[in-house]
Amino acid sequence: MEVEIMSKKSIKPSCPTPNHLRIYKLSLLDQLMPCAHVPMILFYRPMLSCDSSSSNINLINGRILERLKQSLSETLTTFYPFAGEIITDGLYIDCNDSGVEYVETKVNCSLSQLLRKPDTKLIRKLLPSNLRGGRLELESSNNIAGIPVAMIQVNVLNCGGIAIGTQTSHKIIDGPTSTTFLKAWAISARGNSGQAPKPSFIAPQLFPQNSLLPRDTMLAIWPSLLKFGKCVTRRFVFDSSAISTLKAKALSSSFVPNPTRVESVSAFIWICVTVASRKRYGSRRPSVLSHIVNFRGKTAPSLPEHSIGNLLWIATAECQAEANLELQALVALLRKSIMKTSGKFVEQLQGEKGYQRVRECLTELAEVHSNGGADYFAFSSMCKVGIYEADFGWGKPLWVSPGGIDGLVYQNLVFLNETRNGDGIEAWVTLDEQDMTILQYETEILSFASLDPSPFEEPQD
Repeated sequence: MEVEIMSKKSIKPSCPTPNHLRIYKLSLLDQLMPCAHVPMILFYRPMLSCDSSSSNINLINGRILERLKQSLSETLTTFYPFAGEIITDGLYIDCNDSGVEYVETKVNCSLSQLLRKPDTKLIRKLLPSNLRGGRLELESSNNIAGIPVAMIQVNVLNCGGIAIGTQTSHKIIDGPTSTTFLKAWAISARGNSGQAPKPSFIAPQLFPQNSLLPRDTMLAIWPSLLKFGKCVTRRFVFDSSAISTLKAKALSSSFVPNPTRVESVSAFIWICVTVASRKRYGSRRPSVLSHIVNFRGKTAPSLPEHSIGNLLWIATAECQAEANLELQALVALLRKSIMKTSGKFVEQLQGEKGYQRVRECLTELAEVHSNGGADYFAFSSMCKVGIYEADFGWGKPLWVSPGGIDGLVYQNLVFLNETRNGDGIEAWVTLDEQDMTILQYETEILSFASLDPSPFEEPQD
């Protein structure tokens, strides 16, 4: 697959950012995050049938591309930090209207060719890279000045289909923030900008930053999480029937009478990757599951749904080496860890006392992640945040892909996303090559999930 760059430019807000909003102060929770850019790719079917003339396809896509740029410019007026750059100390964003780095490309394959059997390495070509050059990795604290907050690549396939690839900085943009932005941009592209979600920038007031907090703290305290070598990412898809079965198996009247889909699938995968580790090393090892918890809504009702920033925490569950790997028990461990991130906990992180509470929590987390003989698995979920609602005027995405991990530094990562119809869950699992082979062929995971099926196989709306 060849990706030919047709144009590069910076898309600036349609209205200049006022001077009093020029410097955006990141929150205490934003301080914890590295400047790494998080990928996402949205795939859309062509507006015209495959037997349409190339001239008609080019005409329609030309109009689409112009509307995308215009609506993005309009959207950046309210999402003004996204058009800025991170300042050297990593505590602020210079909302200088330098713009979102924007690339348009032409791809010499069709949507059906690309998604019949998705290849992570090929798909990643649809993502933007920093126009200053170089691959996007975990940027060091000493090299963050001028890093763009957001980058976008719009890829036009030869069938007329479109793939929108985004790279957004984790310094201010978590999963729900990214979804809010994409939905607002899509609504604006449809000509309904008045109905677009309005971002709330309340986080820095609720969680005031503190310059005493070391940079990239999450990476610094968890060296055991980072692995070096060749990793593999595989996509395991759980349909509604498999999820119902897992929820029934996870049901425990005394501990978790109502396991969620995410809890059930997460705990099952936790069992499988732990079994794979035991088979590889020939002995039982303790394992730790960390799961992202979104503060918006149920956990902290005071936080607006469209709050911008890293409004999340990491719930950590430990499974001892001698423990039996039963689904009920591991779901109970996971639920117990999530319950600790209650509304009361969120209140403790707020205000001037929040810094000290964060330091206490980081010390506890460092102790949990200090065992070099344990296995660590990081889980994150984008379920129920509405990522498939980004309709730019030619229908909802056929498929949304997190792009996978590319590089020699990685972690054991499980990223959960809903399927297009909302009934299933995709699990993007990244492991060491040998661990992945054992996971696929010597555990129960394929008894409940399909390995890398085509998105075309999912029932359509």
